[in-house]
Amino acid sequence: MMQPKRSFVIGGASSGKSSWAETHAKQLDARPFYIATAQAFDAEMREKIYAHQKQRGAAWDTIEAPLQVAEALGTLPAGRAALLDCATLWLTNHLLAEHDLEAEEAALLAAISACKADLVIVSNEVGGGIVPENALSRRFRAAQGRLNQKLAAQASVVVTVIAGLPLALKGQLP
Repeated sequence: MMQPKRSFVIGGASSGKSSWAETHAKQLDARPFYIATAQAFDAEMREKIYAHQKQRGAAWDTIEAPLQVAEALGTLPAGRAALLDCATLWLTNHLLAEHDLEAEEAALLAAISACKADLVIVSNEVGGGIVPENALSRRFRAAQGRLNQKLAAQASVVVTVIAGLPLALKGQLP
């Protein structure tokens, strides 16, 4: 049996990374799973979620997993593909819930490694700006940077998307 594919797509906010990742996931599976991590706490986020849903259309099997991504990955069958969008919101959800980030990260990485499906994982690059003023923001930025490095290490393909344009950092563009 072939090893499942692991693609990691990283970029800044509104860089086009989710759109590119969706196209890539559809290349891997005609009806991929979409593991959604967003939570709609306000009107702006509800609108953003709706726009993503509308863009994807009905050709996706959606799993809502703002915190339980590791569990969701364990349900995916071999021979299928899934898009996890996104690791940044998943991490934020755990940080704000004051969960043990190291334990959650370890569980996520183990679930990715054990997952039988091909995975496309989206995350934000957060290290390009100035040092945040407050402690929570600095803690988040450091945790996101560590998680991104570990996700990139597990992936056979790492793509950064800037202005809608993909650039392979590891492996070949599909």
